[in-house]
Amino acid sequence: MNTAPTTPTLWQKVGYWYGRRLPNSMQTWVRDDLIGPGSARRMVLRWTLPCVLVLAPLLLIPTTPLVHMTMTLPILIPFVYFAIALNRVYRRHRLAQHGLDPELLDRSLRERDVAQHESYARRYGPRT
Repeated sequence: MNTAPTTPTLWQKVGYWYGRRLPNSMQTWVRDDLIGPGSARRMVLRWTLPCVLVLAPLLLIPTTPLVHMTMTLPILIPFVYFAIALNRVYRRHRLAQHGLDPELLDRSLRERDVAQHESYARRYGPRT
């Protein structure tokens, strides 16, 4: 009888969010987390949260809102930009780290967009 847990505990999730590998018994949960609905949004939030926590104390300095913006936004905006830009790269890495096929991400995107591709093919002909 297999009694290995299939979903992580809170501490395992926190470790997983920031790079730890989960046991093989949780691969289904990992796959759903990395390629399921909302996975890109979750990944951006996970990477943005530490930056926000580091920058939040700067907002406690008594000054004008303009100075608060000039202290925090030049750091936060590029951080969020790169979290979005590198999202797929990092999710592919995490799939490989857990022993899953990184191509799962591309397949899930193709399956999601199949209607759009078929519409394009009907309108403009098949792609070469």
